[in-house]
Amino acid sequence: MTVLSLRAGRLAVDLAPDAGGSIARFAIETAGTIIDLLRPTDADAKACYPLVPFSNRIANGRLIVDGEEFILKPNWPGQRHPMHGDGWARPWQVARQEGRSAELVYEHDGREGWPFRYRARQVFDLGEEGLSVGMTIENLESRAVPAGLGLHPFFPRDADTELACRVEGVWRADADVLPVDRIAVPPEWNFAASRPVDGVVLDNCFDGWEGSATIRWPRRGLGLSLVATQPFRHLVIYVPKARPYFCVEPVSHANGAVAQTSLPQGETLEGEVLFRPFKL
Repeated sequence: MTVLSLRAGRLAVDLAPDAGGSIARFAIETAGTIIDLLRPTDADAKACYPLVPFSNRIANGRLIVDGEEFILKPNWPGQRHPMHGDGWARPWQVARQEGRSAELVYEHDGREGWPFRYRARQVFDLGEEGLSVGMTIENLESRAVPAGLGLHPFFPRDADTELACRVEGVWRADADVLPVDRIAVPPEWNFAASRPVDGVVLDNCFDGWEGSATIRWPRRGLGLSLVATQPFRHLVIYVPKARPYFCVEPVSHANGAVAQTSLPQGETLEGEVLFRPFKL
């Protein structure tokens, strides 16, 4: 596997273009110790990967665009609903690499997976204060088609790990993690004030996100701020039971709602996610 290494001060990022254009590692050196800010990659897991051209699941793979029906095949182990698009499973090309930055590109021909052509791009810039991930998707079709963006980071989870973020509403989900209805955020899912994620089990999409979230690892003496620009105003929070990680995913559309989006011919949807670690 090809690995691109970016370094800036105490921060280090390793990228894996062949493994879905993913981040293989994001770590910080503090007091002579290397601490992972994302879960380390292994043979079965990635630290962070792109969600293009859609986030989460499409029920039974059924996509309706301008009255035309498309059926997408399952693309995820153990899942009957197509999930997370194409980018996570395809190799990306290295368009540019420098000491602190890199640019990865994936061009989709529409013959397998998503039925429309697009070009996705990720630009990684590492500075001494943090990592920015710029994402774009360009419609290569001769008509408007649906398109979305998202980023799927996995954060280490300790017993005292905390999350803070402000949102307006949340979609309840069924047993297949498909959205059922939108409700006000219940107290047990409310992270407006920083609180531990332990004891919470979630795999839901929130809307009305203000674009910032904060993660704290008190035992490690570290925190991380996550700031996202438009169009990332939805947030998927995934806190599985009894796992050493959790996810806070900036996305451009609600689960199952990519068909309601429209990107004109030749146009580009773009956004940026910034990760900044800090000491507690």
